[in-house]
Amino acid sequence: MLLQPVETLSVRPLTGLNRDLDYRVPATLQTQLEVGSLVRIPVRNRQEMGIVTRLEASGDFPVSRLKYLASVEQPFPVLTPELITMAEWMARYYAADLAAVFELMIPAPVRKGMQPRRRSFFRAAPDSEGDSVEELRRRAPRQAELLAFLRSQPGRRAVPKATVLKRMGIAAASCRALVEKGLIVEETVDHPREAYSDELAGAEHVTAMDLTLNAEQQEAADAIVKRVEAGGYDAYLLHGVTGSGKTEVYLAALQQALAVGGGAIFLVPEVALTPQTIGRMRARLEQQSGVRAVVWHSHLSEGERYDAWHALATGEARVVVGARSAIFAPIRNLRLIVVDEEHEPAYKQEETPRYHGRDVAVYRATLCRCTCVLGSATPSMESLYNVERDKYRLLRLRCRVDDRALPLMHVVDMKREVLSQKGHVVFSRLLLDKIGERLERREQSILFLNRRGYNTSMLCPDCGHVAVCDHCSITLTFHRADNILRCHLCGFDQVAPQRCPKCRSPKIRWRGSGTQRIEDVAQRIFPKARIVRIDADAMQKKNLFRSILADFRKGLIDILVGTQMIAKGLDFPNVTLVGLVDADLSLHLPDFRALERTFQLLVQVAGRAGRGDRAGEVVVQTFMPHAAPIQHARKQDFEGFIDGEMEQRREYRYPPFRHLIHHIFRGKNPEKVQFFAEQWARLLEKEIPKSVEIRGPAPAPIEKIKDHYRFQLWYFTPSITPFIDQLADLRRSFPKEKDLHDVIDVDPVNLI
Repeated sequence: MLLQPVETLSVRPLTGLNRDLDYRVPATLQTQLEVGSLVRIPVRNRQEMGIVTRLEASGDFPVSRLKYLASVEQPFPVLTPELITMAEWMARYYAADLAAVFELMIPAPVRKGMQPRRRSFFRAAPDSEGDSVEELRRRAPRQAELLAFLRSQPGRRAVPKATVLKRMGIAAASCRALVEKGLIVEETVDHPREAYSDELAGAEHVTAMDLTLNAEQQEAADAIVKRVEAGGYDAYLLHGVTGSGKTEVYLAALQQALAVGGGAIFLVPEVALTPQTIGRMRARLEQQSGVRAVVWHSHLSEGERYDAWHALATGEARVVVGARSAIFAPIRNLRLIVVDEEHEPAYKQEETPRYHGRDVAVYRATLCRCTCVLGSATPSMESLYNVERDKYRLLRLRCRVDDRALPLMHVVDMKREVLSQKGHVVFSRLLLDKIGERLERREQSILFLNRRGYNTSMLCPDCGHVAVCDHCSITLTFHRADNILRCHLCGFDQVAPQRCPKCRSPKIRWRGSGTQRIEDVAQRIFPKARIVRIDADAMQKKNLFRSILADFRKGLIDILVGTQMIAKGLDFPNVTLVGLVDADLSLHLPDFRALERTFQLLVQVAGRAGRGDRAGEVVVQTFMPHAAPIQHARKQDFEGFIDGEMEQRREYRYPPFRHLIHHIFRGKNPEKVQFFAEQWARLLEKEIPKSVEIRGPAPAPIEKIKDHYRFQLWYFTPSITPFIDQLADLRRSFPKEKDLHDVIDVDPVNLI
């Protein structure tokens, strides 16, 4: 389509300059520009990238004084109009710079001007007058050899140019000569990176079959499918117990979205879930409907990420499956957004702009007038509150598929285990017995501990010295594989000492257990068992997730040890036992969501057991067996836990009954940080409305990270937008020194 000529326009530079700039457009580029185009522009004495925000100048300067833009970096807009609108909303709501939001939305290789990788092929031209192979063989034997080879291909199939040049050893000049004579044809096509193709091709294979939905699934699917078919915005909360078949409901909705010519975004919280999910998508959508689905997550290379983006932007692919940043995918005619495991903290970005993928998904659905489905076995309090306020429609799946029983949960009081076993206990006797039974029956087990490393700290019993990070206010974790102490916040590491650095005592001891130790102890107790660990330390190699999960599905692994990477979403029919080694970790955090997180974790991890024909069991090891989350999880009493937790939140007016904003001041001088935080608090008390409650300033729970000391304030407010606007105005006028930084986190999920 030929675009209308554009002579001047406004551009937002991707450089942190918080305003639009006006430019003239060279005559050669005037029909290549749209709102959302990525362009290269002169800013002062350098060239920068920018996004076209308006197809006319603001009028602040005469046209004759405007500089010319330099180039258009991509052949079509990199941001759609609704993505630009969403970016403006995100910048305001999350107190972020618009350019930072644009940069977040556009993959780095796209911003760098990467283009599709192209591949050349040769094929024999239809028979025509001219030199025959025999005539060529006398004058140009190599040309004759190539012509004969290409004519011998079945159906005159094209052969890659690289094959001709390298494997056949034919010179490029010979190829050009045949092309000029019209005897062969050279074709050039886009060719995705091999690694990207492998990522899709190597996804777990799932046979494409039409499954009969049970009554609950059918009722939920019918409601969503009807809404997708009719069009328009609506939001559903699909609350289904683990193993209830939520994915089949999602797939029914996806098929309807594709049937009406639309596209879909499917979000998952963890990269580990992507191979399994993309496998199901490809089985159902690609094999049956011929619709391509692409994968999107942080482990892709730049080339793979560009190819995924390009396939979506051109309409070659209509479905994307990925982590939270996939919500910005340039899907054409978006008709459905699915947010699986919507309660997961992984949907919250912990760097600026600190957006929440679930909330952005709902907002994008309102802009695109499409259907949004949030799914979970343990929905967040915020989503349940939105159901109460009629913002979301609730759909329930109360039973597992084929009426399979929920796993039987055993709660082990570790205080008694410590007394009876007389010392530090990693595994209770009950858990060991259950693992042994599974090994005998050739069934599989999962051992979960949300703490990596071998031991959690180093302690000297003689002088009390504890190894602490030099740059952060936390203890160092011992990693036995490479005999080092490492900080899990800043990455600082050092060789583990043989003697106490303070008193030189050789009695140095390691305390606590991490996943490395769980793996080591389990291997010593069960030497014949095939045990593999999945955590951030073990998963350094690309695609290792996928290969381990594939081996686990094939039965090549008996026991899988891991952190939150294996806690949700994974479906392995032969897993009949799940052991939570230390269920108390999340209970002790200084976070009003601690009970909710613990309950969600228990239910989600337990849900990995008994998903096949055999019943599952769960062993929960805890020093607090009577804690409310543990008891409610043991009884599968979701309503009981939610009612109690919601009442407590309502009493203290914690989210979801008020919004929360976390404001951190940080710098290398603790006295200066405290001084400016206190000055800021005094300013707020004078300026902000009484409806906003301020708490702080106070030192953050982890007072120092990466040599920066941290002071925090909390703001409880009935609504975000009016208050955040006032907050932004005050921040711009508040005088603070250059070495002092402050960060605002709206609707935070990590309070430490």
